[in-house]
Amino acid sequence: MQQLLNVAVWAVGMIFAVTWAVPLIQMVTTSIKPPGEVLTHALSWVPLHPTLQPYVDVFKKPVLGWLMNSLVVTLTSTLVSLMTGAMAGYALARLNFPGRQFVFWAVLIVLMIPGEMTIVPLFIGALRTGLLNRTLTYTWIAMIIPQVASAFSVYLFRNFFLSLPIELEDSAAIDGANRFRIFVSLALPLARPAMVAAAILLFASYWNTFLWPLLISFQDSMKTLPVGMLIFSPGGIGGGPTDINAYDTVMAAMTVLAIPTLVAFLLLQRHFIEGVTGAGIKG
Repeated sequence: MQQLLNVAVWAVGMIFAVTWAVPLIQMVTTSIKPPGEVLTHALSWVPLHPTLQPYVDVFKKPVLGWLMNSLVVTLTSTLVSLMTGAMAGYALARLNFPGRQFVFWAVLIVLMIPGEMTIVPLFIGALRTGLLNRTLTYTWIAMIIPQVASAFSVYLFRNFFLSLPIELEDSAAIDGANRFRIFVSLALPLARPAMVAAAILLFASYWNTFLWPLLISFQDSMKTLPVGMLIFSPGGIGGGPTDINAYDTVMAAMTVLAIPTLVAFLLLQRHFIEGVTGAGIKG
């Protein structure tokens, strides 16, 4: 009976995996097809005449500059969010202070608020603080600041630290270590799986952020990669190609956009699964 259950679970998992992979494979294969092979009645997985011209067309635009902007903003935001999330999560898991439960519920409420609702207050705040002065450095800062504190990161680390045996920290305290030393030398190294899981999820989220960078990117040189790739939308959206059939170029642009997050996940998937599992042990 257990074997049948395992087979059923494996089969369902494979169905979901294939369902997820089919659009991705179709995107990549379409990106190397000539225009004549894209819009056809027959579904073709393998290009008959593969070409890299769509990628050549994509890199005629300042894609490398957009890529650099995305890397600076995403990596900085991810690192700072991990740092603040680990500290706040540890405090909520281990420290007894007045209002701790209220703070935790506030974190949960923040998780339920759509990001679009915060756009107007963020824009007003950036405007009043002078961050919208049309320079690249200030634009980076304006993109990073709203993401330095992640409620998701706090929640994940809090649950992970709750799953760790408190006896380890008690032993360290008996040996004379203070709370900060215990956090840095003991709790944080043990939280590596949660750190990797949070890093992947935060990286993917920050990398694909679109609306906020779109509002404050006043020049082409300030755009992040998702915003810059809007220029390749068919039909001239965002000032891009007017040919509504230029799907080969669109798929090439989307492939370039997807590569960093896919590579990060594939390299760290084992740690990602361990981190998500560990963070869900104790709620």
